Amino acid sequence: MSDTTDEAMADEESQAATEEAKTDADSSSGDAVMDEPNSSDEGSADVEVSIPEFANMQETLKEGAGRPINRFYDVSVTVWAELGRVELPLGDIVKLAQGSVLKLGRPISAPVDLMAQGVRVARGEVVIVDDCFAIRIKEIETSADAKTK
Repeated sequence: MSDTTDEAMADEESQAATEEAKTDADSSSGDAVMDEPNSSDEGSADVEVSIPEFANMQETLKEGAGRPINRFYDVSVTVWAELGRVELPLGDIVKLAQGSVLKLGRPISAPVDLMAQGVRVARGEVVIVDDCFAIRIKEIETSADAKTK
């Protein structure tokens, strides 16, 4: 074969490899996008594209299912009671002074929310214990009922 024919075949193989890599990259579900080498660029190198293999997460979840939850009992979580909320324009907030009263959007008879990590875990009523506010739990939230705030 002549040198011209060899170069033409090499160009065709390079273009075919580039198209195959582009097809593989287009069909993958990854979010990362890589610029394809332009076949007209001189000296452009072929890029090898492969799809990573990941462990089966279902099997991993089943393996961890038997671990006791009591190993987390010493983890500290901030818990707070929420009496209610009000939305104010910034102009009204800067006008607040000592003695100002904010009306919260919750009736006095409504239970307060007991929150942990931004998730309601229980509802209860405000009581006083040893000169401190406290919450008497009236209802524990189930995972389906829990709301984030």
